[in-house]
Amino acid sequence: MAAFDWNDLRFFLEVARTGTLSGASRILGADHTTVGRRITALENALGQTLFRRSLAGYGLTPAGEDLLAHAEQMETLALRSGAGSSQPGTTMGGVVRLTTTDGFGNFFLARHLPRFTASHPRLVVQLAPIQQTQSPSHRDGDLLVTLTASGARFSSEQLAEYGLGLYASPAYLEHYGAPTRRDDLRPHRLVGYIEDLLFSRELDYLDEVLPGLRAQVQCSSLQAQAEATRAGAGICVLPHYLARQIDGLAPVLAGEVALRRHYWLNLAPATERAPRVHAVADFLRQLVKETDFG
Repeated sequence: MAAFDWNDLRFFLEVARTGTLSGASRILGADHTTVGRRITALENALGQTLFRRSLAGYGLTPAGEDLLAHAEQMETLALRSGAGSSQPGTTMGGVVRLTTTDGFGNFFLARHLPRFTASHPRLVVQLAPIQQTQSPSHRDGDLLVTLTASGARFSSEQLAEYGLGLYASPAYLEHYGAPTRRDDLRPHRLVGYIEDLLFSRELDYLDEVLPGLRAQVQCSSLQAQAEATRAGAGICVLPHYLARQIDGLAPVLAGEVALRRHYWLNLAPATERAPRVHAVADFLRQLVKETDFG
């Protein structure tokens, strides 16, 4: 057996975790032909076939499974060795893609990312907030923050519980009157999601507030709803942590309407064992512990 290039193990690890050359190339910052060439070189040097190639991607052979266990141990030891000679996290490299709902990503996580990147300068964090009328399970990502567990394809855990309530601009309430009970909401203009684009019942807030309520102003993104509400378009259900950040919003029926939802943290099976993914996951867990979501 010819001696192999130890650096080829990095390419092997990422292909094993992502299942594709393109996924590994995104993380490693190399083009997919280079990744494929390094995998072939490693297989030739070891005299073993490490992957089953198919249209669905790259699956590990029994020899690949054996090598994966050893390669991950070597990666862990290398990272620990690096941490012993510098600050923890400074030697950890690669790319982590974090797909979130637009509320969690835009109004909460984005402003905290500098804290993480300062302690992990070699890690590239790709934050991809998506509108809640799009299912995050249909987007690629190493970690997903969603409103429900993402099913058998992911390792899922409940990340945080948050509260929602009704909000409107003071100018709107002065002009149209402030509701004093739920039934008073029927003649009011409501702001909400585009109904036929909703993918989850967790987003059907208005029917939970009062059966039969429908939004006259419908927006696909939470940020657009908040801005429309601030401008006087109507009354809207918003997360409390979001509403607190926007000047010009007043609570409506605060003592009567109180909704609760959960954020779930989902780790993609191809990358859930990667140290860089665990670092981001641990950061999210710590962050929500320190936060009042109302």
